[in-house]
Amino acid sequence: MSNSVVKLTGLTRSFEQGGVRIDVLRGVDLTIEPGEIVALLGPSGSGKSTMLQAVGLLEGGFGGKIEIAGIDASALPSDGRTEVRRNHLGFVYQFHHLLPDFSAEENVILPQLVLGKPQAECETRARELLTALGLGHRLDHRPSQLSGGEQQRVAVARALANSPQLVLADEPTGNLDEATADKVFDEFLALVRGQGSAAIVATHNERLAGRMDRVLRLHDGKLE
Repeated sequence: MSNSVVKLTGLTRSFEQGGVRIDVLRGVDLTIEPGEIVALLGPSGSGKSTMLQAVGLLEGGFGGKIEIAGIDASALPSDGRTEVRRNHLGFVYQFHHLLPDFSAEENVILPQLVLGKPQAECETRARELLTALGLGHRLDHRPSQLSGGEQQRVAVARALANSPQLVLADEPTGNLDEATADKVFDEFLALVRGQGSAAIVATHNERLAGRMDRVLRLHDGKLE
């Protein structure tokens, strides 16, 4: 069994648009090792988000093989893919997608409860992460009471709450001003490295990409 966190073999994805076939991914091969943080670069429309959706097991229609933590996830039924996502993956998106009726702390507690962890343990973990992200004084605030940078910090804490083996981040600071983006990204990298998770970070920001362990470019449906 492979020790890799991710192994993609011949990954493909095509769409039909106006009777025309569009090949977005054309045989992507990729291996990511534990703790490795990888930047995925490419212009808008190059297929970065599509590739993250494939690795995140968020939709079907992909060809090829997707292995997550040694599990052939591409061969699993829907409930099996859900279990792999829950047990091995964390997600950060450009827009935070926080639950609006729950506090910052509750948004970070909930994914832990889904795994059956004790309430007290979930609360402790949530407070530790949010405090590390500079939000120790904002635990009880709802998303509408937080700034954009603070909301994204909560989203980062939520993604890392269960110490996933792999974090998938799609333009995680793309909706923030440059100064806030730099600070949030610094905190994101520190926490991911600190807990030993691997990560794939889709971005168009060359400067941020240069701070990761490896830079991949998606061009014409293939990785360079």
